[in-house]
Amino acid sequence: MTRRCLMLTAAFLSLPAFAQDGEEPKVIYKSRTEIDFDGVEVDGELVKPQGALLLDRKRANFNPLIQIRKDFDDEMDKSVDEVK
Repeated sequence: MTRRCLMLTAAFLSLPAFAQDGEEPKVIYKSRTEIDFDGVEVDGELVKPQGALLLDRKRANFNPLIQIRKDFDDEMDKSVDEVK
């Protein structure tokens, strides 16, 4: 008897879920919304950072990993020997 009662209760509670298969209501929004803050009084205080802003920054100095060569004379001499 309790099993049958539980099944009927479950079926009864699931009926509203089946009733929601209809069309959803169409929502129409206003094209423009205006909010008036004239009657509102806002009190507060301005909070600034404690440190000073450094405007003069130094340019970063990195150790170059690539050595720039001024001439390729040795490589040119070797390449001529390889072509012969």
